[in-house]
Amino acid sequence: MRNVLFAGALLFTFCSCEKKITETPSAERADSVVVVPETNEPIESSTVQSCYAGNTGKDSVFISLEDNLGTLTGKMRYKNFEKDSSSGDIIGTKNGDTLKLTYNFTAEGTKSEREIYFLLKDGKITEGIGDHKTEGMQDFYANPSQLKYEGNSLSPVDCTDFTRNFSSK
Repeated sequence: MRNVLFAGALLFTFCSCEKKITETPSAERADSVVVVPETNEPIESSTVQSCYAGNTGKDSVFISLEDNLGTLTGKMRYKNFEKDSSSGDIIGTKNGDTLKLTYNFTAEGTKSEREIYFLLKDGKITEGIGDHKTEGMQDFYANPSQLKYEGNSLSPVDCTDFTRNFSSK
C-alpha cells in the first residue's frame, strides 16, 4: 500500500508541474523590431520649399519648388499677356548651382513636356536659353552645354502667396 501511495504522490507531483517554455526571438523577428527613442523634439523635414516669381513686360512666371535632398518637385506657371499661358508640374534635380527640370504642362488643352534649366545665383534663378529639339510632345535642349542663362530672372517670393499667384485669372 505504501508503494501505491508513493506512486500516486509521485504521479500527482509530475502532473501538477508546469513546464515553462522560454522562446528565444529568431533573427528574423529581431530585425523587424523598431526602437523609437523617447523624445519630445520635433523631427526636422528634409524637404525645403522655395517659391520664385518674375515678370518680363506684362508676362509673369511663378515657380514653387520642394527640394528633398537634391530631388526637386513642384509647380510652374507662365502667365502670358497676349499669348497662350501654361501651367503644370515640374520635376528634376539640383546639380551644384543648376536646376535641371522637366516641365509637364497644359497649354490651351494640349499636354506637353519641356526641359528647362535654371541657374541659381545670388538667391535668384535665371532660365537657360538655347536651341531646342522636339520629338512628339517632348521638347528638350539640343545642346545643354551651350545654354546662356539670359532668360526669365525670378526672385524669391513668400510661398504663402503662391497659391493666389498660381491660380488662373
